[in-house]
Amino acid sequence: MQRNGVLECSVCRSKVAVPSPRSVSRAYDKHRSKISHKYRALNFLLVSGDCILVGLQPILVFMSKVDGKFQFSPISVNFLTEIAKVLFAIVMLVIESRKQKVGEKPLLSLSTFVQAARNNVLLAAPALLYAINNYLKFIMQLYFSPATVKMLSNLKVLVIAVLLKIIMRRKFSIIQWEALALLLIGISVNQLRSVPVGTDAFGLPVTTIVYVYTLVFVTVPSLASVYNEYALKSQFDTSIYLQNLFLYGYGAIFNFLGILVTVIFQGPESFDILRGHSRATMFLICNNAAQGILSSFFFKYADTILKKYSSTVATIFTGLASAAFLGQPLTVNFLLGISIVFISMHQFFSPLAKVKDEKPSGTVEFGDTQNHRSAESSFVNMTAGAAADASHLSATDERKPLLPI
Repeated sequence: MQRNGVLECSVCRSKVAVPSPRSVSRAYDKHRSKISHKYRALNFLLVSGDCILVGLQPILVFMSKVDGKFQFSPISVNFLTEIAKVLFAIVMLVIESRKQKVGEKPLLSLSTFVQAARNNVLLAAPALLYAINNYLKFIMQLYFSPATVKMLSNLKVLVIAVLLKIIMRRKFSIIQWEALALLLIGISVNQLRSVPVGTDAFGLPVTTIVYVYTLVFVTVPSLASVYNEYALKSQFDTSIYLQNLFLYGYGAIFNFLGILVTVIFQGPESFDILRGHSRATMFLICNNAAQGILSSFFFKYADTILKKYSSTVATIFTGLASAAFLGQPLTVNFLLGISIVFISMHQFFSPLAKVKDEKPSGTVEFGDTQNHRSAESSFVNMTAGAAADASHLSATDERKPLLPI
């Protein structure tokens, strides 16, 4: 429980200062360095699932177009996607609550819900940014092929790295920064001759519109991802399904407000959220919902860089699927670009590129009453008490490290 800038353990009533963004990042990095085989398997499953879902998304968007245009409202697709994710979160909360042990605080109680809602109110910010980004995904499809859209989204990796360094004080080695620069080169190679010439949109040259959309398309979701990771990890003791319920609930509200705005400008017929939908859009809604749910597990149990690099791997799947189902040729630029991207990935995650951990100035620990808690419960409170520079306010002599050893 957080009060007046101090976090209090619900079991032993020990208190610690609220961790800074850098402390949260350092605590997570320390835990990740000791990650078990179970979590490595989880990361593998996350990456594999993300590659399939992210790779299919541009294909489904392209297939949902009729004569190069959308017969449906993109905001309606995003709204239905958020509703699907909310329903999934509710179902999983019910299942999880039935598996709770006697004496545990019930997940479905009103007090738990109200407290979690207060602690996770910051999730409204990434929800708004995601609502904007999900709309831009459809707009970008009007100017680029699916494979090119996927390559453009890889620019987010560099922006995310900069935001992680600024917001969460994450450190990267020179080799890793070089790998990110190599990623930009690979994307640039793929983008040669990709923009149509002589096309207008909204009275402006298409290149100008594309550059504006690309800037927003890269910056907004990058900021949302980093902010979402920090929000999820800073409240690690909250159930991920409860956090998803808030995140997706906020997203549904923002998209519904977008529908109301379209009604004002386009008339009452725009309120029909099922107008113009087809079988392809239904698959698209399911794909987007699964992709969003998977992303939340990335942000809470892995990290944003791994999420975006796994999405980069999906680029080759998108390119091959576009060639097989849509008849779009694989250019030499694309093949060279994706090759450079894979080299960049190998260089970034190479053991030689790792930053050496700094020894923390102090260790935050809980009292001996914490010995009765399991290792899993200790990890649950990782981000709340693992700040290296925080001082413990409990007077207990025997102490147990918060992070699992």
